[in-house]
Amino acid sequence: MGDVFVLAEHRQGVLREVTLEMLTRASGLVEKLGGETVAVLIGSGVDSFAEKLAGYSDKVLFVDDPLFTDYNSEKYQKVLAELIKKYNPGLVMIGHTTQGVDLAPALAVEMNLPFVTDVIDLEFVDGKLQPVRQYYQGKVNANFAFKAEPPYLITFREATVEAAEPSRQGKIEKVESPLKEEIGYRRFIEYVEAEVGDVDITQSEILVAVGRGIKEEKNMALIEELAKAVKADICGSRAATDAGWLSHDRQVGTSGKTVKPKLYIAIGISGAFQHLAGMKGAKTIVAINKDPDAPIFSVADFAIVDDLFKVLPKLTEKLKELRG
Repeated sequence: MGDVFVLAEHRQGVLREVTLEMLTRASGLVEKLGGETVAVLIGSGVDSFAEKLAGYSDKVLFVDDPLFTDYNSEKYQKVLAELIKKYNPGLVMIGHTTQGVDLAPALAVEMNLPFVTDVIDLEFVDGKLQPVRQYYQGKVNANFAFKAEPPYLITFREATVEAAEPSRQGKIEKVESPLKEEIGYRRFIEYVEAEVGDVDITQSEILVAVGRGIKEEKNMALIEELAKAVKADICGSRAATDAGWLSHDRQVGTSGKTVKPKLYIAIGISGAFQHLAGMKGAKTIVAINKDPDAPIFSVADFAIVDDLFKVLPKLTEKLKELRG
């Protein structure tokens, strides 16, 4: 099939983790595809990113131009379309992020590319590449078969694989930008940052997360007691924030924040894929849920299948004893 193109995503001077995750997964595919892992970097003054990407790929195609100081999907689309025509990769991977879902569909239509969104994995069945998606809040995986010939295009979900350590020394190739003038009909205006509340959960080392399973707000007292015992900050699923039990700056998931604490204790959270995407990077995950088939257990290091109202008081008491 050929090379695997991975579009590097960066924002406000930071290379997004999903880029390294995609390159890690792509590295496991290229042997069967018969090509190379190619990172595609579009930007201005981001040479350090090119050096970092070279540690994860066989080649970095780097378009460096002041026109790409800020992200604009129309500009990215024009560059990617030209690179796909020139290099003819077998697969193009773009992160399933705000930027990715803005860019990828339009690129697929322009190039008439077979396109699958929100992919969690890529498998080979009978020698053919098949993307995998999830349904029913992560309880069912479905394999898709591409009908047409490559190149194919996918958007890849964040936090579905762990980024490996850099182990390559890829070649950096600067490519002249096919875009020669500013696009007037679509312009970058500004970044608007969400307000940070009293606690920035993205920096917390220990998090106690609450979900719909606690049933009502008065039961937050149990959560607060446990959090105090382990010196943790409290966060939650979308169900918890929508119910008003927590402020929205404490929400974890695709529509909230991505967290990577040392310890994540999930209480009464079933584990919809939107939530899992925001916390799978935690070093150690403890899940408490009475449903043995809850998707949260698929990522948990320690699973407690029981009624949380029985477990929490005893767990909190034991933790207090251990802490003296």
